[in-house]
Amino acid sequence: MCFVFIALCFNLAFIEFDEGQYTLNSPSQNVAEISPMSFEYIEVEGIGYEQGCTRRDPSDVLLVDGIHYVYYTKVYGRSPGYWGTVWCASSKDGGYTWKEEGEVLGVGEKGRFDHQATFTPNIIKADNNYYLFYPSVKPTPGRSDGVFENNSSNDFTAIGLAKSSNPAGPFQRVFKDPILEVSNLDEDFDSYRVDDASIIFRDGRYWLYYKGRSIKHGQEGPRQTKMGVAISKDINGPYQKHGAPILDKSHEVLVWPYSGGVAALASFSSTLEYAPDGIDFLTEKKALKVENRPLAPGAFRPDLTHSPQQDKGIEWGISMIHNGDESYLIRYNIQYK
Repeated sequence: MCFVFIALCFNLAFIEFDEGQYTLNSPSQNVAEISPMSFEYIEVEGIGYEQGCTRRDPSDVLLVDGIHYVYYTKVYGRSPGYWGTVWCASSKDGGYTWKEEGEVLGVGEKGRFDHQATFTPNIIKADNNYYLFYPSVKPTPGRSDGVFENNSSNDFTAIGLAKSSNPAGPFQRVFKDPILEVSNLDEDFDSYRVDDASIIFRDGRYWLYYKGRSIKHGQEGPRQTKMGVAISKDINGPYQKHGAPILDKSHEVLVWPYSGGVAALASFSSTLEYAPDGIDFLTEKKALKVENRPLAPGAFRPDLTHSPQQDKGIEWGISMIHNGDESYLIRYNIQYK
């Protein structure tokens, strides 16, 4: 299976961010340096199609001692919704053939925020450990039978943190409580969902990018998803939310360091965006259209283990194929022209 699309890469002026204040370092009439970028999709072994099984929502990809690692949600007989647990796979041939290492983080204790499911993980190395950020949900509050309804009123998500000295796990919870929760103000963009974490270490801080949904949007909420960011000086937190959303139409969070700032793929609009300061994607929104974007993608990012990220951006990653109750993972390669 192979598809190709064209995207864009660019260089922009920088903006400094200091305690919520933006300062332009250069005039606003920046002209993007544009060059084509193509994505090619290739079937992989080990985490591809499997009858009766769903693998979905892969993490960014780590490289440790010559071995690549990817983390993802796995569940049998279900694809959409908030089900499953976190699994890991490793590759010794550069990401084409994968060995499933097994479940690395199951559900939490009864009554905890992560008792229903753990899913959509992401990863970064810090303090000689590997830290797994995992969205999660508990059974619907008020249900005595422990059923999860996946409703639009009180099935809130939260993001937890686990760590391991081994990238193949298993991972142990750092805290019993989440490190990031929904806002308690209904009008906020993240008052119902915080999900889909992606981590960048920059300027001596950990930047936790996530998607948020507002409870006021009800069942229409998924189409209103926006991206936010929370920042901490310590990998363990506390994480301080920026507050306002930083990018709309961003249901799946894919961000990576680029040219001193942060690049992002906004999924609903299928556009490539850039924030020189890591936050301001909106002042000079790029809206660079891409076609046939990857679904729920994670990217191979050398910076996750403190190796330098190449200025030209990401080169490959793992995404998913929607296939009902048998969704599976696939590789994408990127060619710069």
